[in-house]
Formats: sequence, C-alpha cells, structure tokens
Amino acid sequence: MRFDVFTLFPEVFGPYLDTSILQRARQRNLVEIYLHNIRDWTTDRHHITDDEPYGGGGGMVMKPEPIFTAVEAVLGAPPACPVILLTPQGRTFNQAIAQELLSTAQESGNRLALLCGRYEGVDERVRLHLVSDEISIGDYVLSGGELPALVLVDAITRLIAGVLGDPDGALDDSHASGLLEYPHYTRPPEFRGWRVPDILLSGDHGRVDRWRREQALLRTHQRRPDLLDTASLSEADKKFLAQLDIEPESPEEKPS
Repeated sequence: MRFDVFTLFPEVFGPYLDTSILQRARQRNLVEIYLHNIRDWTTDRHHITDDEPYGGGGGMVMKPEPIFTAVEAVLGAPPACPVILLTPQGRTFNQAIAQELLSTAQESGNRLALLCGRYEGVDERVRLHLVSDEISIGDYVLSGGELPALVLVDAITRLIAGVLGDPDGALDDSHASGLLEYPHYTRPPEFRGWRVPDILLSGDHGRVDRWRREQALLRTHQRRPDLLDTASLSEADKKFLAQLDIEPESPEEKPS
C-alpha cells in the first residue's frame, strides 16, 4: 500500500511515521509513505503557495497552480489514484470510511493520495477539479491537514493484512465491529486489591469470548448507546441488552 502525502510541512510527519506500528509496517514493505512538499512545484524564487482571497476577507488561500502541478507530476493527469482533501468540510472520518478508503485504494493499484490544506483552505478549483473525496476528522478546526492525514494513514494501515501482530487485532478494536471494545487486563492478577475478573483466568475460551462480547455490549450501552442502532447484533446480544439493569461503572472499571 502506498500513500502519497502533499503538504507544505513534510517535517511534521517524520517522528510519528518512524515509530511503532507504522515504522514496522514500512520496514516490512507493507506500506510506503511518500511526502511531497508542494513548495517544490512553485515557479517563483520565494516559493509562494498562497495569496489573498478574491472578494476580500481575512486569511490566505492556497493557490491552485502548485497544487495541481505537484499532484499531476506525481500521480499523472488525471491522477491515477484517489486524491483525498483533508478539510473540516469533508465527510466525518470513522472506521467504516477507513475500510472504504482501503478498498478504494486497493482497486487503484494499492495507492492513495492525501492533500493537506492550510491557511483558509485551498482554491475552490482544487476541490472541484482535482480531488476525489473530502475527509474531516471531527467538528473542529486545526491549523492544517497534516494531523488528519496522519490519522488516516494510521487508521488505514492498521487494516492492511500483516501489519498487526494479531491477524484479528483490527477486528477487535473499538468501532471495528460497531461496538466499543471490551475491557483489557494483564499481569499481575491482583494490583492494590483490584483483581482481574476470575473468568479471564479460567482458561475457558468459550466463556471468555462470551464475557468479552457482553462487556462490549455493556460498555457501548453505557457510553455510546447510539452505536447500538447500527451495530450488527445477534439474538443473544439483543436478549442480553434487554435484561440489563444499567448502573454507573464501578471505579475499577473506569479508565485511568
């Protein structure tokens, strides 16, 4: 899988891409991430990539020429793969969209391009005639698209076969199944008087699986009940939810 990231600040990406899962995925050639500095495709000696907006108003707008030139020089004209603009006006990113973008990239030669906006945004002609999709990571405004681009790279990379040590790891993540994830415990079995639930020490994998499913249902019911409206629920799930007498989480269940 190859990501092409177009940005004015490529130096933002290095520390995160050279850490943990993304670093290992790159070392194993499961993911390639290319950073392209849009300034390299300017034609003036000052490498100007923005200008004042027509009609007046505050802020600056990214110019279309260097963006089009950069993207077409790397991806061709028209671009050979999807070009995603990171913008507060885009679709709100979630796990389903991460899977959708991976599938779309796989249909385009395992390649996806991310365009990071800055300032007041990009010239509208970029949105209308160059990008294929627009993605937001939430209803707030950041200084640029670099952090959202990293979010997409991370979330999508986790879904690629072989990236995670556990082949089913991504399937257990919160939101992957439509539910929040069940609680996790590790050694020691007792810490400051707080014990790991006995069922997790039982060695009975069937009971453990049922407990985890019920805990995921319970946690989703308590914290994000809206997710239950669209989650895929079995009859056993529905029966469990129907009989719940929901109480506030006990202190040991709350995240630190």
